[in-house]
Amino acid sequence: MEAVDELIAIARQAHIPAEIYHFKVAGAKNWSHLPEVLARIEAARAQGLQITADMYSYIAGESGLDAAMPPWVQEGGLEEWRKRLQDPAERKRVRQDMHSDKYDNAFISPGSPDRILLTAFKSDKLKPLTGKTLAEIARLRHSTPEDTAMDLVIEDDSRVGAVYFDMSEDNLAKQIVLPWMSFGADTDPEGADSVFLKFSVHPRTFGNFARVYARYVRDEKLMTVAEAVRKMTSLPATNLRISNRGQLKPGYFADIAVFDPATIQDHATFENPRQLATGVSEVFVNGVEVVHNGVHTGAKPGRVVKRDRN
Repeated sequence: MEAVDELIAIARQAHIPAEIYHFKVAGAKNWSHLPEVLARIEAARAQGLQITADMYSYIAGESGLDAAMPPWVQEGGLEEWRKRLQDPAERKRVRQDMHSDKYDNAFISPGSPDRILLTAFKSDKLKPLTGKTLAEIARLRHSTPEDTAMDLVIEDDSRVGAVYFDMSEDNLAKQIVLPWMSFGADTDPEGADSVFLKFSVHPRTFGNFARVYARYVRDEKLMTVAEAVRKMTSLPATNLRISNRGQLKPGYFADIAVFDPATIQDHATFENPRQLATGVSEVFVNGVEVVHNGVHTGAKPGRVVKRDRN
C-alpha cells in the first residue's frame, strides 16, 4: 500500500504519468487487499492522474533463494552470505528469521515450501534438482526446507534460481480485464538453444503473450482479441511515449504479428520453459518479414527504440 501511495504522490507532485511495473499482490496474506489497491489507483485516475500498470500472465514470480532469507545474512555479498550459513549460530538465527514477516519474505509468502520451485543451479552436480520443489529436495535429503535452502546456496555457490507461486489466480483474472492494465514479459530476450540451455528461465520469457490469447481470451473469454491486442501494442506504446509504434497507421513503423486466435498457444512450463509458442504465422519488424509460416527468416531489422522526450 505504501508503495502505491508513494507512486501516486510522485505522479501528483511532479505532474507526470506513472506506471506500476509487474503489478501483483504477492503472498496469500495479502491477496484480500487487491480491491483496496485498485480503489486507490481508480481514485487517482478519477482525479486526472495518468496512473497505469503492467503485468505478466502467471501466478508465480522468479527470483532466487536470497528472497527466502533475511537481508542481514546477505550483507557483504555472496561470499559473506555463504560464510554465515556455515556458522551454526548464524544458521539458527537464519532458520528463525525465515519465518519472520518483518521483511519481504518469499519463504513464507507462497504458504508452503511445496510452492517454491528451484529452476537454476550453477553446479553440474546439482542441476538434476532443477524443476523440483524445495519441499521435494528437503525430503530427498532427509532435511528441513530451511536447512536445505541454506545448504543449496553453500553447495552451488550462487543464489540458486527459484520460482515462488505466491499469487492468486482469482486476482490475476480481475487484473487482466482492467482497461489501464497492459502486458509485459518482465524478462530479458532469450534464445531457445545453445548457451541459453545452461540455465533455466521463467516460462513468461517464451509464453507470456501467447498465454494471454490462449487461456484468458479463447478459453476463459475474459476479454476480446481486440482488447488483448490493445493491451500489448497501443496501450504500452502510449504509456511509454514511444512514437509511431503500437498501431497500424500510415507513417508508423510496420511492426506486425499475424496469428490465428483459434490455434495460438503457449507451451513453456516451469519445468521446461524454453518452448516456443505456436500459432503465429508471420512477423514483420520495421516492415521486414522475420517470421514466415512460423519459421524465422534470418532477417534482423530491429533497432533501438527510444521514448519521445517532447
